[in-house]
Amino acid sequence: MATAKPILYGAWISSCSQRVRIALNLKGVDYEYKAVNPRTDPDYEKINPIKYIPALVDDDFVVSDSLAIILYLEDKYPQHPLLPKDPKKKALDLQITNIVCSSIQPLQGYGVIGHEGKLSPDESIQLVQCYIDKGFRAIEKLLDGCDTKYSMGDEVHLGDVFLAPQIHAAINRFKVDMTKYPILARFHDAYMEIPAFQAALPQNQPDAPST
Repeated sequence: MATAKPILYGAWISSCSQRVRIALNLKGVDYEYKAVNPRTDPDYEKINPIKYIPALVDDDFVVSDSLAIILYLEDKYPQHPLLPKDPKKKALDLQITNIVCSSIQPLQGYGVIGHEGKLSPDESIQLVQCYIDKGFRAIEKLLDGCDTKYSMGDEVHLGDVFLAPQIHAAINRFKVDMTKYPILARFHDAYMEIPAFQAALPQNQPDAPST
């Protein structure tokens, strides 16, 4: 009996969903995409009790949180490994990953920048730019002297999978000047040449606005 495709619940604009799309694409996993708005869809809570996206349903197993999902995919689909074998490189790769997923992205979500309606749109953007700047400056320092195509060398690794959506959001949603972060700007140009990254872009998702 054929195994059902894994189902990814996400949203076009979600950088967390974009990370998982990139990982699935890199590993060549055929999956079904289901767009969901966790703030308005009461049924989504049955899939993920915390009501965040993304979530991955693989047969009778459900995993949520983009990092947990990607590490699950890493174990299940060994093709195109995302974690370096060298322990020092692996630690640095995970450090970059966690700066994005713990110290930048959560602070640009609706629950933070909206601040219960107390911030104007301009104030929200300025606040997010501050958080992004702090994280990007830290990553630039960690990668000082890096002359490789991607963060850990000439192959894409986990940190790149997390950096690409964050840089894309910084440029397109939060109007960040990437000239301040030359290493990350160079990575962004390289990411945009990879079909797996291109296919995962927000504007290329079926639930993206048509204009």
